[in-house]
Amino acid sequence: MQITNKSPLYVQIGFKFLVIFFIGYFIYVAQDILIPFAFAVLLAVLLLPLVNFLERRNIPRVLSIAISLLLSIIFISVIFYFLSTQIANFVDDIPSLKKHLNDHWITLQKWIKTKLHISLREQNQYFNQTAEKIKDSGSEYISDTFFSITQALMLIILLPIYTFLILYYRDHIRTFLYAVFRKEHSDRVGLVIKQSKLMINSYMTGLLIEMGIVAASNSIGLVMLGIKYALFFGVLAALLNIIPYIGMFTATLFTVLVTLSTSNNTSDIVWVVIIMYGIHIIDINILMPKIIASRLRINALISILGVIVGGALTGISGLFLSIPAVAMTKIICDQVEGLQPWGLLFGDDTTGTKRVRLYDRIKGIKGKKTARPVKPPVSN
Repeated sequence: MQITNKSPLYVQIGFKFLVIFFIGYFIYVAQDILIPFAFAVLLAVLLLPLVNFLERRNIPRVLSIAISLLLSIIFISVIFYFLSTQIANFVDDIPSLKKHLNDHWITLQKWIKTKLHISLREQNQYFNQTAEKIKDSGSEYISDTFFSITQALMLIILLPIYTFLILYYRDHIRTFLYAVFRKEHSDRVGLVIKQSKLMINSYMTGLLIEMGIVAASNSIGLVMLGIKYALFFGVLAALLNIIPYIGMFTATLFTVLVTLSTSNNTSDIVWVVIIMYGIHIIDINILMPKIIASRLRINALISILGVIVGGALTGISGLFLSIPAVAMTKIICDQVEGLQPWGLLFGDDTTGTKRVRLYDRIKGIKGKKTARPVKPPVSN
């Protein structure tokens, strides 16, 4: 049976959803191959301007790529060294944190007994049963942890290799992409390649700048409060902020729990939430639109769905890769005939149009209020 535009609507929709299902299944099965390659593509596009700059200075391509990769590895190593030292200090204080959290837990149990009339024995029995279930499935958690560590090691090994080869064979890859499609589609292929590079470059560069500003702001705010591990939580919040709408909540919750166990002042918890979410509101309303600009025209609903689907398919890596993947999908849908409605669904054009109209109306009202009537010339 051939699927055409004249086929019934339910047949066309069913076929499209079947294709989406097989694409998702393929990503799930081949994630060990696709994830390192996807990260390498992002890093290669990010390093491409530096590589082109060095090549224009008559430096050989191999040496230009090697210098760019070395600088990126040094930058990433510095961040990981800082995080590892902070985590080591945090681990040393775990016994003290555990004691303080246990005191708060006893207080909470007494509150539950008073308000909900659930005895301490029943509470302890319930949590002991939960602990037994976790213990029974401990082997599964250990295997998952080992699998995650193996994935991370494979990513560390394959990432620089893939990045080097993508940058070295970039002209060959571009020629291949043009050759795959017919000549009448060459303009659209070129536009997709150009927009994808601009989107990834703008997203990655803007993201690094935004993360630096968010990390510095959170760290300064937490230091002023006297919160322990302020620098660590500031950087952690900036890293988790990459995950839309979910990352900042996780970072704030973790910071509140540690603050609860290290501070005797209850108001510190309130100020932690105010500072971190205040910076987050400024970030999503001012920093993100200004720094990352309008390269990513994806609405909030699709962003959240993309993060959830990416996390379900490939775990933590999918949370980080979902936004650029959805943005690239939108670029492709906008240029492929028959897929433009999907690009419209992913986009945020409606919200943007309303904002512009509302801004124009407000500006027009202000202009009318501030406009002064011109006095007629006085006749002699």
